[in-house]
Amino acid sequence: MANNKLPALPLAAVLLALAASSLAGDPDMLQDICVADYKSLNGPLRLNGFPCKRLENVTADDFFSGLLAIPGDTGNAAGSAVTVANVERLPGLNTLGVSMARIDFAPWGVNPPHTHPRATEVIFVLQGSLDVGFVTTANRLYARTVCRGEVFVFPRGLVHYQRNNGGTPAAVMSAFNSQLPGTQAVVQTLFGASPAVPTDVLARAFQIDGGLVEAIKSKFPPKSGGRRDGKTNILRGNLCSFHLSWAPWRSQQTRS
Repeated sequence: MANNKLPALPLAAVLLALAASSLAGDPDMLQDICVADYKSLNGPLRLNGFPCKRLENVTADDFFSGLLAIPGDTGNAAGSAVTVANVERLPGLNTLGVSMARIDFAPWGVNPPHTHPRATEVIFVLQGSLDVGFVTTANRLYARTVCRGEVFVFPRGLVHYQRNNGGTPAAVMSAFNSQLPGTQAVVQTLFGASPAVPTDVLARAFQIDGGLVEAIKSKFPPKSGGRRDGKTNILRGNLCSFHLSWAPWRSQQTRS
């Protein structure tokens, strides 16, 4: 049976490194604590983050989570599962500029190419061995194998991936310098958007047939009940009408 005890010392080092305010990707805090008040989301006010709970309503449980102690279900097409502990699930992280995640891999499982637009990611391998890599804006791939107890860094915003390169389960712990790093999976973003990215755009971009684009789209249904109903044309039509209505004004300006 695999040893599920987390290596405390190296993991603590990763967290302490990311906890420094000089490395935080989020704005600096202005008070000791600002536990996220989820109830505020029911009101009309929207902020860049969450309002603070009243101090008299804050408890120690606001700063605790057992989410990452439980392995994720890897019984899916990718063979991986990401369990997050960000501000949306751990209210005490609000304004602290850090968060964590656990990624579990089935044998040969993959965490598909994705980006974190608001954070750098550091992974610490808990179990197994992985092939990992990221691609720069110059299209250069930096890749290598990382094993149990080792660390790898994915710079903020760059496309990256992880793959279990063995026939046994693997797991990593991730740390981020943002309370809400965001995750944008490359394939899901392009082929599962709602409304859909036009098929002809994807066909030309990938230099493939439109029928193949539709086949790929069928494997990535929109999340959260999104629709593929061509609503993108509404905004385009309104903009065209706007420009046409101003055409005489533009002509007069040209003549003058």
